[in-house]
Amino acid sequence: MIPTSVPNGTITFPMLGEGFAITVPSSFTLFGLTVHWYGVIIAIGFLLAFAYVNSRCRQFGLTDDEVLDGVLCGVPAGIIGARLYYVIFNFSLYKNDFWGIFKIWEGGLAIYGGVIGAVIAVAIYAHIKKLPLGAFLDLAAFGLLIGQTVGRWGNFINREVYGIETDIFCRMGLTDAAGNTIYVHPTFLYESIWNLLGLVLLHIYSKRAKNRYDGQIFAMYLAWYGLGRAFIEGIRSDTLFLFNTGLRVSQVFAALTCIVSLIYLAINGSLKHKPTLAQLRALKAADGSDENC
Repeated sequence: MIPTSVPNGTITFPMLGEGFAITVPSSFTLFGLTVHWYGVIIAIGFLLAFAYVNSRCRQFGLTDDEVLDGVLCGVPAGIIGARLYYVIFNFSLYKNDFWGIFKIWEGGLAIYGGVIGAVIAVAIYAHIKKLPLGAFLDLAAFGLLIGQTVGRWGNFINREVYGIETDIFCRMGLTDAAGNTIYVHPTFLYESIWNLLGLVLLHIYSKRAKNRYDGQIFAMYLAWYGLGRAFIEGIRSDTLFLFNTGLRVSQVFAALTCIVSLIYLAINGSLKHKPTLAQLRALKAADGSDENC
């Protein structure tokens, strides 16, 4: 039975040489306060995602203020959703530890729960502001990919989100305090690289596509991420199961979102679409109007 985490153990990657070893504590002390690297890395991912999204919002027809308001709505809801998703499908860890539910700095955030929570919050905001949800989601897709790419390294620091034992060339070695070592799939790394590749591809596509429509980029993100996650989840050792069914929750959800998104993209690829929010606002600006579209 592989443990779900190996606290403060030594990490090695044999492919980088026998002498390569990393021993990084999960937290450090600053001005007498304990700071967890997981939280620091998540914060860095958020700042990078926000910087990117803010730099491209005009290309999706959104203003800086609209993006900021969307972020202020979506991020808290995303964190709550990510934690609830994890707790619901891993409730045995918290049924006797209620306050443990709130200790997110120790890990335990599920990306799909975060996406669901954020989408619901942003959908409400977009409805109130009478703005197309698709424009917000397209922009959010980039932020999600950046956050996931960086955030997975928080799992690396926590010695979590790794896979089953393997002898593959890129295996990761985890050594506990007793000197016991296991070699596993570095699934955190697989997902980080997959997300980074998806970010690059979607960035290029969004810059060059001539017939893009609101909601397309987000659907492509769901398809891309779902495809990778469906495979990666199958070799993780700390996966969440759908109650007593034996099914991996995120693997099933990833496969379904990938399939549904591909069907959506295939159907919409042959349809004539409304102008994007960016195109509508460009026309409004040319007419001297700044009303919401």
